[in-house]
Amino acid sequence: MIASYGLMEDEDIELDLAALDLSALDHEGVDLGPYAALLREIAEHLAEAGAGADTPEAQAMALATVFGQEFGFVGDVDSYDAPLNADLIRVLDRRRGLPVSLSILYVAAARRMGWTADALNTPGHVLVRIGMDTAVIIDPFNGGQIVPQERLIALLHQAMGQAQPGSVAAMSNRAVLARLLVNQASRAEEAGDARRAQTIYERMTIVAPDHGDAWWQLARLQLQDGAVSDARSSLVSMLELTRDPERRDMVVAALDAIAAR
Repeated sequence: MIASYGLMEDEDIELDLAALDLSALDHEGVDLGPYAALLREIAEHLAEAGAGADTPEAQAMALATVFGQEFGFVGDVDSYDAPLNADLIRVLDRRRGLPVSLSILYVAAARRMGWTADALNTPGHVLVRIGMDTAVIIDPFNGGQIVPQERLIALLHQAMGQAQPGSVAAMSNRAVLARLLVNQASRAEEAGDARRAQTIYERMTIVAPDHGDAWWQLARLQLQDGAVSDARSSLVSMLELTRDPERRDMVVAALDAIAAR
């Protein structure tokens, strides 16, 4: 089901539908029809609320109205680290989620309106940019509120000692999906379920095969599980994709260590 996403052009990936397909892997036999219908209903409400919205501010307001007010989507502050917050089916069921899962919904809906929207690679808390030259930044975790410049600077400074908003890049569609999956994998490992984490990283290598760290983490977990041959294959795949000299040296060293066992 998900193999096609690894072969598509990045811009052809519809983020919410891709995340829904990934979620379905953990819900055997689930009927995705009602969830697709909910996404269509949201699109219809946004078409009404956003009619004539020709500025990023107006588009942001329409998104906040539809997601935050009409449908009640908001960040889960009470059980932030719960795995269900990175599972789009459960996010749609509960109208609660992580910044990245909620951002996926906002970005996909905005793009269906023909608006420019991107999830930003902000550390620790994904935000959404609406527009380009006169863009506004919104926070789906907080009901789609516009993020003032000073709050963005504070967030960046807190996360990485950096206070230059212009350095925050938009993520590709695959990078967004990878970030969603990293959340799932890290929560699985924190719960002591390394096999589950390994499964998630395997999915990441299928959907985002160029995401080098997915191959590295997969190899690490495969080695922990005693699957040496599989780990070697994962590292070789990473080596074929990686152009950074330092990372290539790291992979070669890991392969040499495996060969010396």
